[in-house]
Formats: sequence, structure tokens, C-alpha cells
Amino acid sequence: MSITTRKWSAKKQHALEILIRLKRLYPDATCTLNYSTPVQLLVATILSAQCTDERVNQVTPELFLRFPDAAALAEADLVELETLVRSTGFYRNKAKNIQAACRQIVTKFNGQVPKVMEHLLQLPGVARKTANVVLAHAYGINAGVTVDTHVKRLSQRLGLTVATDPIHIERDLMRLLPQEDWENWSIRLIYHGRAICKARNPACYACILSDLCPSANLLDVAEVSH
Repeated sequence: MSITTRKWSAKKQHALEILIRLKRLYPDATCTLNYSTPVQLLVATILSAQCTDERVNQVTPELFLRFPDAAALAEADLVELETLVRSTGFYRNKAKNIQAACRQIVTKFNGQVPKVMEHLLQLPGVARKTANVVLAHAYGINAGVTVDTHVKRLSQRLGLTVATDPIHIERDLMRLLPQEDWENWSIRLIYHGRAICKARNPACYACILSDLCPSANLLDVAEVSH
């Protein structure tokens, strides 16, 4: 076995041990957006950009009551749609993308959210992050790893990637983790990022991953030196 192969094998074991501990800590990790159909999940995920899931869940009941499916959203009055999603931020752009995406779903995909990554990425407002969420939670298809700011920060701190671009981070994580865990890995990292491994002042003293985390070790050394 070459040195490179040994290093990669060790890194994969490192990732799997992190995954095992996160599963124990967050056993019920799942998507926290409320939805009933793939279209509603797509819309909720678009709205969640730069917004909390809690806020989105406050907005979507009225939105989906008024416009329950792609056909209704495609024909919605844009000003009304903007008003309904206003509190999620960037509401004009989100409303425009939601309507444009739903129009394509109606005209190109027979009213159904596509189940193929390449087709999803054709929809306005849909990048890989949104597409991964929709495929995993609407259809049970783990096509990739969702990379948001929490996943990016924690993956770097835990020594799983040195990449800074979300696409390259996703590729690194896909090589390290079992495919069936790709999406819920992201959710567990998001939970851990919010609760423990915050951007500023991470609570390494309370972290079950601290002995596996190169960044935690550096922080400990820094604290001792002071």
C-alpha cells in the first residue's frame, strides 16, 4: 500500500468516526422545512437561502394555501407572491425565481419536479445545494452532499477538506462518506455548527469531536500558550 493510499484510508476512517459520533448525538436529524410535495420542498428550500428554516416555516403555510402547486405558482400574481415571501429576505429575487422555476416545471416537466440533478439545475434559482435537498428529501435520492456555511466551516475545521469552493468541498466529502449518509451528514453538521462549532468562539470544551479535530487541538495549544 502506497503512502498516498494509506493517508487516504486514514482520512476516510477519520470521517467515518466523526459520522458515527454525530449519528449518536443527532439520531433524528432530518430536514426541518415543512412541506407536503416536492414542489413545496423546492419552494421552501429556495426561500431558506439567507434565512432560517423557522422563518420559512412561518411563511409557507399561507403561501401553500394560496398557491399549493407548480401550476398555481406559475400563474400567481408576482406582487402577491412577493408580499407572501417578503419576510424571508431578498423577496423579489426569490419570488421571481420561484415563479420562473414553476413555469418550467409546468411546461418542460409535466408539472412534476424532476428527479435528475441535471434537470433540476436548469430551473431558475436552483443550484446544487437546493437540488441535493430536493432529491434527498423528496425522492430519497442521495446525489451529493449539501454544502452550506456550516458544512463548509466544520468540514475544514475537522480536516476533511482544504478546499474553499463548495463544489470541491462536496466532491471531497462524497469520496469520504457512504452515499446513504450524504444528505443527513450535512444536516448533522448544521445542527452541530449551530449548537457547538460556531463561527466565532467554538465550544471545543463541550465538543464530542474535539479529540478528532485538528482545529480544536490548535485552539487548545493556543490557550495553553497564553
